[in-house]
Amino acid sequence: MIKLSEKELATIKSLLSEEELLVKKYQMLAEHADTEELRCKMQSISQKHQGHFNELYSKLS
Repeated sequence: MIKLSEKELATIKSLLSEEELLVKKYQMLAEHADTEELRCKMQSISQKHQGHFNELYSKLS
């Protein structure tokens, strides 16, 4: 396991919060999309941010 400094941990936690917010935001936008194309695009963006979240979270274990 990599030893992270307090500043690095704080940064990762902040980024996790931001990515979590983006996942929720794009999921909500997908739910309210007027067209199938827009819904798919918003879901795709949400999944991309979920991937970012997962990658950052893996750095903590």
